[in-house]
This record gives sequence, C-alpha cells and structure tokens, in this order.
Amino acid sequence: MKLKIFRIILIIMLFATFFVIFGFSSQNGTQSKGISTKVTDAILSFSDKYKEANAKEKTKIRSRTNAVVRKIAHFTIYTILGILLMGTMTKTKLKIKWRVLITLGAGIIYAILDEFHQSFSPGRTPKITDVYIDTLGILLGIVIILLIREIYHRYVIKKCQETEKSI
Repeated sequence: MKLKIFRIILIIMLFATFFVIFGFSSQNGTQSKGISTKVTDAILSFSDKYKEANAKEKTKIRSRTNAVVRKIAHFTIYTILGILLMGTMTKTKLKIKWRVLITLGAGIIYAILDEFHQSFSPGRTPKITDVYIDTLGILLGIVIILLIREIYHRYVIKKCQETEKSI
C-alpha cells in the first residue's frame, strides 16, 4: 500500500515537472531571458570581480554567466525528470536494464519535443546542444536512483536480514 501511494506521488510530481518544462518552453525569448537574467544578476551580486569591472567587462561577464545559468537550468530540471521517471519504474517486473533504457528513451523524446515546442515560441530557437545537456541530466537522475537503490539493498535490506537471523 505504501509503495502504491509513493508511486502515485511520484507520478503527480512527474506530470508537474512536465508542465513546468512545458511552461518554460512556452515563454517567448524576452520572458525566458528575463528570468535567467534575474538569476544571473543575483549570482553576480556576490562577485567582487564583477562589481569592480568596467561596463564592457560587466556585459561580457553577464552574458557568459547567463549562458551557463541557462544550461544549468536545463541540466537540473532534466535531472529531476530523470529521477522521477526512473523512480516511477521502481518495483516493476522489468529488469533494471529495461527500466534504464525506457527512462532514458522517454526523457530524450521529451527533450526533443521540448526543443521542437520552443520553435513555436517567438524569439526562441531549438538547440541540439540543449537536448544533449537534457540527456546528461536524465542520466544523472537515473544514476541517483540506481545509487539510492544500491544503498537501500546493501544496507537496509542486509540489516533487516541480519536482524531476522539473530532472532
């Protein structure tokens, strides 16, 4: 029963993540850049080097930092997607290899569709490099779930079995 409730929560979170990604992709170029610029400015407010730079250097630093912030955002949201996709596959009867392949395939397909969707938003263009970054995020999400699974089986299950033997 607990597993069923856990899986339902994961599925709700998964669809919420799909909607968040869809919402970000629906933004026009100005809106999207505005959000990432606010994040970039918040980060740069901690940099003494940025504060001391002249106007030309500040523009260059801000532009480079904004590009990195945007790529980190892609990577992060797709890592979450990978965790949730792989998490919903736990305790299925499929072998781990198939769970990983299905999760990776579904994540890549969604990343490609996301970039295609962006092409309909004014001022936005699809980028294959974003699909690569998204794929790396999905892979990290899968690895995180596999590590959690390994730790759980190695320590929690093993401790329960040792306790049962000693009784």
